[in-house]
Amino acid sequence: MLDLRNCDNMELMAEFPDKYFDLAIVDPPYGIGASEMTMGSGKNKKYKKGKKWDNETPNEKYFTELKRVSKNQIIWGGNYFNLPLTKSWIFWDKNVPDGVSFADGELAWTSFDKTLVKAKVKYSGFQGKDNGGKIHPTQKPVALYKWLLDKYAKQGDKILDTHLGSMSIAIACHDYGFDLTGCELDKDYFEQGIKRVNNHTAQQKLF
Repeated sequence: MLDLRNCDNMELMAEFPDKYFDLAIVDPPYGIGASEMTMGSGKNKKYKKGKKWDNETPNEKYFTELKRVSKNQIIWGGNYFNLPLTKSWIFWDKNVPDGVSFADGELAWTSFDKTLVKAKVKYSGFQGKDNGGKIHPTQKPVALYKWLLDKYAKQGDKILDTHLGSMSIAIACHDYGFDLTGCELDKDYFEQGIKRVNNHTAQQKLF
């Protein structure tokens, strides 16, 4: 079941009791101004649209609430936030092609008791061919979320995402049969994300 909402993440999390979700997989703003970057090869200016969503990082109350409602957490961009020490980082190796300005990879902080794990998942967004195309400037591939679910979740787990963005995680959870509750504050991205998910599920029904 997918419960996807256009709302504030603090309001969403306030609805749920302690440790309701088995795993939170979130990709908050890093505070590095990604919303104003041209991205990639410098041709993706259409994603700017005057949005300022990446200028500030979530405050301490957000992380406290996230840990209250979930048993475990995977937090992309964890190196930008004031989080507890952990030995269990995930490094996403993007396999970036030559001539593209993206970083070679990204780090995710996790609450698990594991050593650093490397996810070698190609960033398919360069060609806009990732399960319905690229609709968000910091969109992560569906394959990366499937990798995370394979490694860190088990069937029956309830998943939380407080920053749905392009909703790649929703497609991954749908395909793998996980219950996902998530929200996206930006109405434009929410509507585009819902359309992307609906198109994906409709195509599956044809086959």
